[in-house]
Amino acid sequence: MIGIDIGIALVAITILATAWRIIVGPTDGDRVLASDLLFFSVIAGIALLGVRVASTATFDVVLIATLVGFLAAMSLARALTKGKR
Repeated sequence: MIGIDIGIALVAITILATAWRIIVGPTDGDRVLASDLLFFSVIAGIALLGVRVASTATFDVVLIATLVGFLAAMSLARALTKGKR
């Protein structure tokens, strides 16, 4: 349980640092990358909390959210490059 608590604390620090990058980020690319990292850090936090409370339902939520996050990242990358390949 100590390892899970340490993991949750590290994910919380990552979330705070990433939120700072979204606010301060000098370019749109920095903000897009930071928002993607923030989303997946929140997903990691949910997964760790699911392990901590021994809930199996959280893993279904994490799986679906990860798939949605991947599609959102692809859409943001396409929008940022204005459709260029």
